[in-house]
Amino acid sequence: MNDNILEGGDRRIRTIADLAQMAGVSPGTVSRALAGKSLVNAETRARIQALADQHGFRPNQMASRLRTRRTGVIGIVVPLGHERRQHLSDPFFMTMLGYLADALTENGYDVMLSRVIPDAVDWLDRVVDSGMVDGVLLIGQSDQYDAIERVARRYRPLVAWGVTLPDQVHAAVGTDNAQGGLLAGQRLIERGCRRIAFLGDISAPEIRQRHDGVARAMAQAGMEGALMQLATHLASDVMEQEIAAHIDALLEQGGGTMPIDGIVAGSDMIAMTAVRVLADRAIAVPDVLPVIGYDDLPLAAQAVPRITTIRQDIAAGARAMVDALFVRLHGGEAGSVVLTPELILRETA
Repeated sequence: MNDNILEGGDRRIRTIADLAQMAGVSPGTVSRALAGKSLVNAETRARIQALADQHGFRPNQMASRLRTRRTGVIGIVVPLGHERRQHLSDPFFMTMLGYLADALTENGYDVMLSRVIPDAVDWLDRVVDSGMVDGVLLIGQSDQYDAIERVARRYRPLVAWGVTLPDQVHAAVGTDNAQGGLLAGQRLIERGCRRIAFLGDISAPEIRQRHDGVARAMAQAGMEGALMQLATHLASDVMEQEIAAHIDALLEQGGGTMPIDGIVAGSDMIAMTAVRVLADRAIAVPDVLPVIGYDDLPLAAQAVPRITTIRQDIAAGARAMVDALFVRLHGGEAGSVVLTPELILRETA
């Protein structure tokens, strides 16, 4: 039996040529009809699509992508230069990834996810030159700002979550981190705090701006003491040990009494971990030591006590990233977007 003939005499539609023969049109007409091109009149398009549906025919997507030089895939890349032990399971990454993936798939794109440790200077070149993606979204700039700038000078469909600096080439979407830090510092100062510590790794530009915002709030209030910087990484396997070591060192320094009276954390996860470490040492939050986080992840409202935090609108940010990427994919201009942070008052401050 001819393998294009099914039992009962029905033809098996395997190629566009088979469908064209059945429809009595050229293969080019079938190709244009299935692509929804207006060059084929509506009645013919509907008839060809009905035949394709009836026989379960799907065009060869790979061949189509080779012809159009499009992959239908957007790369979502998480560079971990300063936080090599951090994982994609981090709640911030998962929240942002969910919003980005929803927006991309709703627009007909597939997603390729990469967690990259930038051990070589060309790590981003390898992603954009792979031929596997039509564009790239970066969740964070890490300590790779210069590498992103270099690639962005030649590769347009690239958008990052992070900071926007003067004369920046690459498009970025992010919160005004310095303003967010300022809001956090002002809140602690309103509560009477005068010896404030910042928990975070300021080698990342976003975290550095949050730190600097707190320092500016203290300077504006005429406070003489400097903001205490307590280096804390975002990787979950070291975060709690680092915070515990900081708190224990401070207790020893103060002879059993905390020499600080307020904490701003570089993220909600750091803030929640700090609250737990303080509770283990019978240090009440916020009565003895108020704590403010940053991000307003869903977990912040579910923690006990609930975390006072600086909200960055991750959903709006993800939409802005995807919108800017699509504009750039089609040859348009799309600059950076800076979102306004908001102080969310809850129980820890």
